[in-house]
Amino acid sequence: MSAVATLKKGEGRSLKAGGLWIYDNEIANVQGAFENGGIVTIHDFDGYPLGKGFINLHSKIRIRLMTRNASQEIDDAFLRMRVQTAWDYRKKAIDTDCCRLIFGEADFLPGLVVDKFSDVLVVESLALGIDRLKGKILHALTDTLAADGIAIRGIYERSDAKVRELEGMERYKGFLGAAFDPNIPIEENGVKYMVDVENGQKTGYFLDQKYNRLAIRRFCKNAAVLDCFTHTGSFALNAAQAGAASVLGIDASETGIAQARINATLNGLSGCVQFTCGDVFELLPKLEREGNRFDVVILDPPAFTKSRNSIKNAVKGYREINLRGMKLLQDGGILATCSCSHFMSNELFMKTLQQAAKQVHKRLRQIEFRTQAPDHPILWAAEESYYLKFYIFQVCVDK
Repeated sequence: MSAVATLKKGEGRSLKAGGLWIYDNEIANVQGAFENGGIVTIHDFDGYPLGKGFINLHSKIRIRLMTRNASQEIDDAFLRMRVQTAWDYRKKAIDTDCCRLIFGEADFLPGLVVDKFSDVLVVESLALGIDRLKGKILHALTDTLAADGIAIRGIYERSDAKVRELEGMERYKGFLGAAFDPNIPIEENGVKYMVDVENGQKTGYFLDQKYNRLAIRRFCKNAAVLDCFTHTGSFALNAAQAGAASVLGIDASETGIAQARINATLNGLSGCVQFTCGDVFELLPKLEREGNRFDVVILDPPAFTKSRNSIKNAVKGYREINLRGMKLLQDGGILATCSCSHFMSNELFMKTLQQAAKQVHKRLRQIEFRTQAPDHPILWAAEESYYLKFYIFQVCVDK
């Protein structure tokens, strides 16, 4: 018998609405023996069974739900079922050569991310309980892929995010099994990239913008394009591939810019695309002072906020880069702009963009609203799974 965690009366609203997290202040008591990372049964205040999840006394997210069936054993068969379901969904939803195979809570495997880059898997484990099950899940995943004729030649772990420390865990990265060259060639939307799974950001490459990169192409033919926070050049290279007259990519990371230049060479686009290393907040005013104007401006910043406490500063950052981007556009130019923080709600992001436009006397004509690619599914009631907001606007002078 596992230990039983009982909720306080009136608590567990998010869980009962379909979410997977129970916070420390929602629990009345835990009875029975357990260890951190172990599975406990969850009861409502009146004893009604709500499911099973893994517990961690070091985390504010005290329990993460694994199943709503309180009699379900969290065994090998259960984990294989979860993995098979995730894979079956990807086969229907997206090109699986490079994609996110497991997206944590949205695939009912909370705290675990697995990305596939050709024949290599990159895993990120962010919760103690799932970390203990990680080996079994990866074994089930490689078996599941093999059954469809897909051989995985190597796995790299990128569990080096700072959030692991909030779970009482050490940060870690390294090969799981035999070592291999961590620079992985991939192709997305017909564009070639070299992905560094060892030293690149997160798991090495941001797969969530796959179809948003494709969406900006139709605006880029013969255009002067500015791509801010270009990282390894993905939006810039899609713009160039679509026939842009010129593309300028900016990023503060020397490593990212070096990789972007390699990717441009891979695609034979070095003559069309220039990359500059620098602070976007400093370079945008400089470009404006120099009289530069663009037909398309793309803003793909990192998350300016990773907690509710820093939202005010994040709003200032989003407003600043967007108003600067709007000022650099020709009248009637295209602005593609996004936020990748789930703490920045769509409503707040829209309000911030409207404020930026008003401040520089521009009118926004919305062309399209998009979100993350379908291999990053949004699980309703699990708000952490919905994070990417992506808008394409025509920006007109207010006259």
